[in-house]
Amino acid sequence: MFNKDNRAEKFKDAETIIGGSIKVKGNFHGQGNIVIEGRLEGSLKTNASLFVGEQAKIVANIEAQDAIINGEVYGEIKIKKYLSLGSTAKIFGDIQYAEISVEHGATINGQLTVKAEVEDNKRKEKAIIEEEVEELPGEEGAA
Repeated sequence: MFNKDNRAEKFKDAETIIGGSIKVKGNFHGQGNIVIEGRLEGSLKTNASLFVGEQAKIVANIEAQDAIINGEVYGEIKIKKYLSLGSTAKIFGDIQYAEISVEHGATINGQLTVKAEVEDNKRKEKAIIEEEVEELPGEEGAA
């Protein structure tokens, strides 16, 4: 996880950088850190960290380990660990996260879900289904 002290250091070694004057359409899947200052349409998935600059506009579903978002995002966001929304962030979509910080001024138009709650709900649903299956009448005496 990163904090304010080491976030600049972490993105110095970014694998992919989409600059402010760049507009890209496509599906990005990577292992390294990604910095977006421009526009992106499609999907974005990384096993590392994501930084979204203040002028960035993303129309995509996003998956990342950690993320700092300061721009606009239209789509579902799934962050495995830590999500930081800066004061200029505008989010239009549902967010899943393990930890979150939201600065004053950030806008969120969507549902927030703690990742632990999502996992708990999946386990509960599975238990209910298994219980219902056990209660179904068997085929005894059908022979």
